[in-house]
Amino acid sequence: MAVRLRLKRFGRRHRPCYRVTAMDSRNARDGRVIEELGLYQPISHDPEKQVVLNRERIEYWLSVGAQPSDTVRSLLKQQGIGS
Repeated sequence: MAVRLRLKRFGRRHRPCYRVTAMDSRNARDGRVIEELGLYQPISHDPEKQVVLNRERIEYWLSVGAQPSDTVRSLLKQQGIGS
């Protein structure tokens, strides 16, 4: 099973919110997740609430070989997580 760290969309139309999740790469974008690792709210006015991540669990998933998507990789880099 190839685990990917990627975004799962929720929220209403024109007001997207995303959950950062660990999920099987074969599942659909909004499909079943293994674990939820944080939130990304691109429209938030408060920059501190825009990205909220569970650092310990993300580092665990990266250590066991999970691959982040391009967008999640850039979010992690902004937060100083990972390589």
